[in-house]
Amino acid sequence: MAVKIAQTEEVKKFLNIVSGTTSEKGNPRTKKIVHRILTDLFNTIEEFDVQPWEFWAAIDYFNDLGQSMEAGLLTPGLGLEHFLDLRMDAEDKAAGVKQGTPRTIEGPLYVANAPLSKGSARLDDGTDKGEVLFMHGVVRDLDGKPVGGAIVDVWHANTKGFYSFFDKSQTKYNLRRRIETGPDGRYEFQTIIPAGYGCPPDGPTQRLLDQLGRHGQRPAHIHFFVSAPGHRHLTTQINIAGDKYLYDDFAFATREGLIPKIARHEDAKKMKEKELNTPFSEIEFDFTLTALAKKDAEEVVNRRRVEAA
Repeated sequence: MAVKIAQTEEVKKFLNIVSGTTSEKGNPRTKKIVHRILTDLFNTIEEFDVQPWEFWAAIDYFNDLGQSMEAGLLTPGLGLEHFLDLRMDAEDKAAGVKQGTPRTIEGPLYVANAPLSKGSARLDDGTDKGEVLFMHGVVRDLDGKPVGGAIVDVWHANTKGFYSFFDKSQTKYNLRRRIETGPDGRYEFQTIIPAGYGCPPDGPTQRLLDQLGRHGQRPAHIHFFVSAPGHRHLTTQINIAGDKYLYDDFAFATREGLIPKIARHEDAKKMKEKELNTPFSEIEFDFTLTALAKKDAEEVVNRRRVEAA
């Protein structure tokens, strides 16, 4: 029978030392968070009678996770990123904040400083022979007015489910662009229809998902950051309707309001208008931004403080 010690005064004092609460140095918030995490871990070890071999197997797993650079993949897979969205949604509801376009997860594959264009852009470099996709719409505020000077930062995978920078076979910033809206709030871009993707089958993320009896597949999707002065930064993504995993995304990113209709055009006249000789698809999607609140401004300041620390 396992002996219970996690709630003893000896262990409580030990936790205070380990988490630095007995020292005047360090960051008070970090100490509180570490203390809470360690307390929960100690209780988990005790409740499930975790054995040393199981403990060290977990340490080996985290080492493998880091070496494979899959921490950002496991995070959405365990629902942590979606939980952040649910929590922010609940905070907005409690505060009576009117929401615009639904938020959803960022994922681990964003790269900053993509080329900036005015009004429109072509995302792909022409080497991937996927079906051409035109996407366009208007960035609006909550009153429906166009937002000029908004930045639509867009990125997505190629037809193999791979992202530039992480996939060294692709050109720099392939399928990544920033588009600045004009006074009419409009944006548009030409690209190719992306493919969904799955976790590396032999990687640590899929290994844990296998233990949970879950798959590691994502539906085809396109990521966006949309920002404008006086408005909240929007992190979101749209899914390609009809995908097999549309409502079975291992990363839990699918949300109603983010599945626009996709129209496929095979008419020769329409193809000619687009200077194409093959069928193409089209998506129309407007983004609605929420006005910046005091709390949002404070968040930006606090984020800068953390980055500078």
